[in-house]
Amino acid sequence: MRKVGPYGVETLPQVGAAGSGPIVLAAGSGPIALAAGSGAAALVDVPAAPAACRGALTERARLQWHLRDGGDPAALAEEFLAAHGLPLHDLSRPATAHHDAAGVCGAALYLSAAAGAHLAGAPTTAPEPAPTLPDLTVVVYDHHPSPASPPGPPASAWWLSEWTESWTRRQHADAVTSVRAAIGRGDVYQTNLVGHAAARYTGDPLPALRRLGALPGARYGGVLTGDGWAIGCASPETLIEVTDGHLITRPIKGTRPATAAGRAELLASAKERAEHVMIVDLERNDLARIARTGSVTVDDLFTVRRWCDLWQAESTVRAAAADGLGLADLLRATCPGGSVTGAPKLAALTQISALEPVGRGASMGALGWVAPGRVDLGLTIRTAAADGQHLHTWAGGGITWDSDPAAEVAEAAAKTAPIRATLAGRRTRRHRR
Repeated sequence: MRKVGPYGVETLPQVGAAGSGPIVLAAGSGPIALAAGSGAAALVDVPAAPAACRGALTERARLQWHLRDGGDPAALAEEFLAAHGLPLHDLSRPATAHHDAAGVCGAALYLSAAAGAHLAGAPTTAPEPAPTLPDLTVVVYDHHPSPASPPGPPASAWWLSEWTESWTRRQHADAVTSVRAAIGRGDVYQTNLVGHAAARYTGDPLPALRRLGALPGARYGGVLTGDGWAIGCASPETLIEVTDGHLITRPIKGTRPATAAGRAELLASAKERAEHVMIVDLERNDLARIARTGSVTVDDLFTVRRWCDLWQAESTVRAAAADGLGLADLLRATCPGGSVTGAPKLAALTQISALEPVGRGASMGALGWVAPGRVDLGLTIRTAAADGQHLHTWAGGGITWDSDPAAEVAEAAAKTAPIRATLAGRRTRRHRR
């Protein structure tokens, strides 16, 4: 029986334990639901979870929270983890304990873009296109060595409709023009604009979301499921990584097709480099709030790397954690990620709330793994979500004074094309290296 406590906490001490069956996502004519199956522990495919543990993890406890519940999601996450054997009150020190063969291993942590904006003190007025998705989920896993469950029955036929956009190409381009006007007034230096699309489906969405997580270059590839929802992530971008007191973020900004000409164009683009450097500076400032004085450094500035059929520019920002840095303060400083907001962050978030017709849902938030002495959260770009009736995707880009509206619309389409093709079960075009 579920025990429901404060803040929507659901403690599930035996769900998925060996002998009680795995957690599976059952899809039929009605909403997605968690159901108990039969057999041994199910494979856990949370982004950044230890590969060696994925076949031996069982759910111990779960926290789900929505903005309407009130409170501080960062504090709730830290408190909930501590209550279930994962104290993350001081990330500046090396871990002093690790899980044993049958103890707590770690936890999945998901924070929506709206929750990040809430932490930053920004408005969150746009309606969410998938309101069943929580804004915070923490799932604590026990480590029980046991083989993963055998394959279930064959999946039902998969069908995905055409995508319905939340704004037209003209509306997207007009929003770009509005951002340029705000830059001209001095309101912002850069604002990231994100569009949403939804498609009806029939069948089980989990295989499609798992295909998404397996895309090449998906550093944070994987799936997280809940009651009535599922998230599939193929993100290449590190929002924040903490290992034994060392902080790392890897902002990505700048995109071109993965061809020789595209790579040369990206490297030569003054606009893309300026956009990228603005976000690197923002990330440096974010880390400086929680770092030891003078420890913030930038490595590999504007390094071009590949994700699917795109080249992307990435930098690495490092720092040493300030003494006593806890998970809650880490989330408050880094969420939402600067590469999907703009600069200054609060002003950009305010403009985003006014211009984007719907909320960002599972995209542009945080998803990954936390454990003693370690936090590894990806920024949920290249991410899709399922509710009981639709798949949802989001894509966009950073707008600067030099942005061309038509080019920005085309860039967002290029980013979402491999995601939609993968979800539909089509192979994406592969370029020669």
